[in-house]
Order: sequence, then C-alpha cells, then structure tokens
Amino acid sequence: MSETGDVSSTILSSAARLLRETPFDEISYRILAEAAGVSERTVFRRYPTRAHLLEALSRWIEEHALPLPAFTSFEQFREAVHTRFRAFDAAPAYAFVCARAASVSPTLTAEASFLTEAVRALVDECAPHLNNRDALRIASALGSFASAQFWARMRSGYGAGATEACAAFDAVLDRVVATLPAHSRAAAR
Repeated sequence: MSETGDVSSTILSSAARLLRETPFDEISYRILAEAAGVSERTVFRRYPTRAHLLEALSRWIEEHALPLPAFTSFEQFREAVHTRFRAFDAAPAYAFVCARAASVSPTLTAEASFLTEAVRALVDECAPHLNNRDALRIASALGSFASAQFWARMRSGYGAGATEACAAFDAVLDRVVATLPAHSRAAAR
C-alpha cells in the first residue's frame, strides 16, 4: 500500500465502515488506524485535524457511498434529489457527516462539490439568458435545498424523513422554475 491514494482510500473506507456503528466523534485516530491496517501516524499525516478527516470523509461518502445521480434537466434533478434523500434516510450517519462537513470551514483545497458544479451547469444550460448574479442565486437556492444540510435539518429539527424533505424541495424547485421565462421552462424539461 505505497500509493498515497490507496492509503487515503483505505482510511476513508474504514472510517465509513466504522460510522455504521460508531458516531464520528467517537472514532479516534487509533481506532481508525487499526481498522484501516495502518499506523496512527499515517492517519495523522493524511488528516492532521479532525476537520481534515471530516471533509475528506464527506467527499468520499458523496463519491462512493451516496453518489448523486446525474441530471441534465430540472425534472431529472428532482428525481436525483429524491433518490439522494431516500439514500440519506437509509444511511443517516453518512448524511449527517456530509451535513456537518459542509458547515465547517474548508481545510483542503476548496473545490466546489459535485452538487454545486452540477446545479450551476444545469442552470447555465437551461437558462443561458440569465445574468451571472441571477444564475448564481438560482443555483445557490437549489443547491441548498438539495443538500445534506437541508435533509439533516428536516430530520433533526422537524422529525421529517425523505418524503417531507422531497416535498419541501419540490416546492422550492417548482417556485424557481416558475420564475424563469417560458422558453427556459420549456428547455428545462
């Protein structure tokens, strides 16, 4: 296991396995190192702080355990978010890690998440006439309501599950799409 990527992937997949039975805050670097079959020092070298580990684990979960289905229209986006929220209901520990990571200051090279990039591309494709400010506002609203943070707030704050989170997301999506000119709404379907 001399490749940095392989070691990092092993550490992150081990952390994800541990999350199934242990809250993130109770997973020590020692426990994680034992589960990954590496030294504790190796874990510290890759993730010098818990924030680094949290951010990397969140990206790993989003990519490997709870990937967002691809979409090129607002209706496909709706279905992708519904699928995502149901996956969050099935793996709440993963969803809460993703939500928590999104709320801390970035520690790694701050790249936009797949969700952010995909929503912005969707808005640019379906409503190319929008100025940058309006496109950013729409993408930001849609991305916020499609996020793990939104699902986690619905779950922990209101006792809601995927069905209720999907309904709230649908209301926002319908409202946003309704504000677009008719030719953009037609192109978005």
